[in-house]
Amino acid sequence: MENLGTLAAFVQAAESGSFSAAGQRLGLSSSAIGKAVGRLEEDLGVRLFQRDTRRMSLTEEGRLLLDRARRIFEEVDGARSDLARTSADAKGRLRVSMPLVGMLLMPAIEAFWTAYPNIELDLDFSDRLVDLIEERIDVALRSGTPGDSRLMRRKLGSFRLKLVASPDYLERNGTPSSPADLAGHSCLRQRFVGSQTLHAWPLQPDVPDLPVAISASAIEPLLHLVRADKGIACLPPFAVDPAIAAGELRQILSDHMTGGTEMALVWPTARQLSPRARAFIDFMAQAIRFD
Repeated sequence: MENLGTLAAFVQAAESGSFSAAGQRLGLSSSAIGKAVGRLEEDLGVRLFQRDTRRMSLTEEGRLLLDRARRIFEEVDGARSDLARTSADAKGRLRVSMPLVGMLLMPAIEAFWTAYPNIELDLDFSDRLVDLIEERIDVALRSGTPGDSRLMRRKLGSFRLKLVASPDYLERNGTPSSPADLAGHSCLRQRFVGSQTLHAWPLQPDVPDLPVAISASAIEPLLHLVRADKGIACLPPFAVDPAIAAGELRQILSDHMTGGTEMALVWPTARQLSPRARAFIDFMAQAIRFD
C-alpha cells in the first residue's frame, strides 16, 4: 500500500459511491481517484469494487478494507490530538547537557525557546562526560558512537571536520597542497579537556607530528584565532561554514580529510520522557542537520 493518500482516495470513493464525488471531496480528478484505487487493488491482489455502467459497489474485500481503513484514520486523528496536547503540556524545567561546541548551536536553542516559552531551559555546557542519570539531565547532545546501554538516542547526522584558514594567512604563507605541507604552517590544535592530549586531525595520509602553534580545550578560541589570520585549524562544519560562505575562511585539503563524527540526542532509557523533553528532541532533530 503506497500511502495514506491512496487509502483516503479509496475511503472517499466507497463512502460517496463514485470516483467523481470522491475527487470533488479531495480536490482531485475522477481519473486520479480511479488510478489510486486501481493501484491499491493491484497492491492487495483483490477487487475492491464491483463496477458497471450505472453504479459502483464494494466487494466483500472492499467492505473489510473500508472498516479497517476507518480505524486507521481514527488512530491518525487521535495521534494528531495527542501531539497537540503534548505541545500544550510542554512546560516546566528542562535540563540539557551539551558540549562546549554546543554554544555554536544557540540559534537553534533560541528558536526552540521562542516556540516553547513555557519551558524553562537549564543549559549545562561542558566537555566532561556527564552522567545523565546521576545528575538528573533530561537530554544531552553527544558526539561519537553509542557506549552507554542505559541511554536512548536519536541520531542527528554525522559530519566531517574541515581544515580552514583565512585568505590573508594563506596569501602570506602559501596554501598547503598535501598534508605533509602542514609541517611548515602554524597549526591551531584542540586538546581534550583536562589533558595535554591533542585531538588528531583525520588526514590521509596521516601526519603524526603536526606542529602546535596554539592549543585550546574549546573550539571557540580556535575559531577566533583562525579568523584572525593566526594559522590553520581543524573544526566542525557548523563552526566554520558561515565564515566560509562569507569569504572569511577557506577550506583546504578537503580531498585528504577522512572519517566522520556522529551527533545524537540521548536521554535515560529508564526515565519516562516528559512532554517538554519530547518537544525538545523533536524540534532539535528538525532544526539541526549535520549530514
